[in-house]
This record gives sequence, C-alpha cells and structure tokens, in this order.
Amino acid sequence: MYDYGEILEGRDGIRKTWLAGRLGAFTGFVASAYHVALYSPETYLEGLTRIAKSTVTMATLGAVFAASSCISAELRDAPEDPMNYFIGGCASGMMIGARTNSFLIGTSSCIGLGALGAFSKFARQQNWSFLVHPQK
Repeated sequence: MYDYGEILEGRDGIRKTWLAGRLGAFTGFVASAYHVALYSPETYLEGLTRIAKSTVTMATLGAVFAASSCISAELRDAPEDPMNYFIGGCASGMMIGARTNSFLIGTSSCIGLGALGAFSKFARQQNWSFLVHPQK
C-alpha cells in the first residue's frame, strides 16, 4: 500500500484524493472527540453532530487539497513544482471561507494554507529534517 508521498505528483489523483480525505477524516474525528470530551454537549445528538461536522469538514479539506494539487500538476505539466501545493492549499482555504461564509477568513486561509503547502513541498524536495533524533 502506497503512502501519500510515495505516489508521484500528477499520477493516480483518485488514490491521492482518497488517502488525503481519509487522513483528514481521521484528524477531524480525533480533534472533535477531544473537543466533545473537553466541552461536554448537553445531549448525545449535539455531541454526535459536532463530531460529524468536524470530521466531514476535515475530510473535505484533505480531498480538495489532493485533488487540486494533482489537477494542477497535470494541467501545468510541472509535477514537482511547489506551486501545485500552493494551489491545493489555497483551494482548501477557499473551502474554509465558504464553510464560514467569510471572505476574509477564506482569503487569509487561502494564503496561509497555500504558503504552508508550498513550504512543505519545498522542504521535502530539499530533504530538510525538522525532527532531529539524538545520536547514540
């Protein structure tokens, strides 16, 4: 089974979208479970609604990121360009803006997530290490 990073850019976009959506759903579920545990809902239905809303939102953001970056890589014919990840992050940011009905949040999320995506792609290309393990 391939990891998200092992699949070449611009190839197998459906598989990358599935993997990113699944990771987003897991992240949204864990974060919303903590939120429900810390801020107890009044009813079980309210807690379930909170969990479902966060899980679906994060799954959508992951899938939109993967699909947008893959489509961008194919259309631009530049599979290893960090701009593809910027475009994917920007598309996810626009989804956050649509979810909150706020142009300001959408614009700032677009720029922030796009920059984060491009930076992460560039860091992976340069083999940067952020977690340095101690030597024995």
